[in-house]
Amino acid sequence: MPYLTGAELAQRLLTRRSELPIILCTGFSEIINEEIAKALGICRMLLKPVLRDELARVLWRVLDHPEE
Repeated sequence: MPYLTGAELAQRLLTRRSELPIILCTGFSEIINEEIAKALGICRMLLKPVLRDELARVLWRVLDHPEE
């Protein structure tokens, strides 16, 4: 995204729909880490490359078991 970071997009989306579960995927970031992501309301943060099993686990937790 040339004019918006993933964290900024997440913030804008959560402003409109605070219950929206967001999973942020990044290859490298000096701007955001898991602690900052949680503070912004992002459910989970994955580092690329994302393995299929890891993605499946995270999706299951976020969508079916958000309390975990």
